[in-house]
Amino acid sequence: MVFEKVKEIIVDTLNCEQDKVVMEADLKEDIGADSLDAVELNIALEEAFSITIPDEDLAGFHTVADIVTYIQKNLDHANE
Repeated sequence: MVFEKVKEIIVDTLNCEQDKVVMEADLKEDIGADSLDAVELNIALEEAFSITIPDEDLAGFHTVADIVTYIQKNLDHANE
């Protein structure tokens, strides 16, 4: 499942508690990610899912659900 992998990456990369990482969690408000964290998270996500996330798409990630939806959509396109 994409969510489980994303959750694992967020916990590892941002050193946050697992129970904070839910679909509705706001990356800044609930998880405490800053701009440097976003860059590190982006790198980790790109490596884990073998995708490229352009900066303009990264800027649209506000919640965990935004990340999961984006990755699912891009993985689906890669498998077509």
